[in-house]
Amino acid sequence: MQDTGYRIQDKKTTIMHHESYILLRGSSGITLVELIVVISIIGILVVALGFEFRDWIRKYRVESQIKEMYIDLMNSKARAMQRNRMHFVTLANTQYIIYEDTNPAPDGNENFESALDTLILQRDLNPDYALSWSDLGDPQINFTKAGLSDLDGTKTLCCNSNPDTDYDCIIVSATRINLGTLAAKIPDGGACDEENCIVK
Repeated sequence: MQDTGYRIQDKKTTIMHHESYILLRGSSGITLVELIVVISIIGILVVALGFEFRDWIRKYRVESQIKEMYIDLMNSKARAMQRNRMHFVTLANTQYIIYEDTNPAPDGNENFESALDTLILQRDLNPDYALSWSDLGDPQINFTKAGLSDLDGTKTLCCNSNPDTDYDCIIVSATRINLGTLAAKIPDGGACDEENCIVK
């Protein structure tokens, strides 16, 4: 009888070629131990990346809040020059408001009157990342018609949270507005002042 390379595997007459039979015999799938090891590694990675992601989100929120405030201050300064009117920025721990001096019409009287001047922008801040500033007795920044702030010296605005971000403070002087980072964070005992805010 001639050998064709086929054989009967069992009594149910399943016919198989001997090469495919060898392939099927060698692959037994994955074991339970291998599956548990893979699931454990995935679990460890998910937990580790979860903590990193939370820290990254916290840093992102602080930094975006400070950058947004920086842009609003710069826009207020530019708008004061463009409109030839004083602009006032009032500060609170979880909010800042920008007004345009429009009372009396048309160009105002260069005095801040919240009920009579035009509200330009009111921005609420995240209470987890509250704001503080160097001169707590004066929660206001005024921009003149020339786009200069009427501050004697500087005013530093800081975020009161602890994430290690690239930007978490702003220094406002008569002619400039600069972003910076706090050398010592406020919760760690650092001061919200020009010396602690390092301009980048």
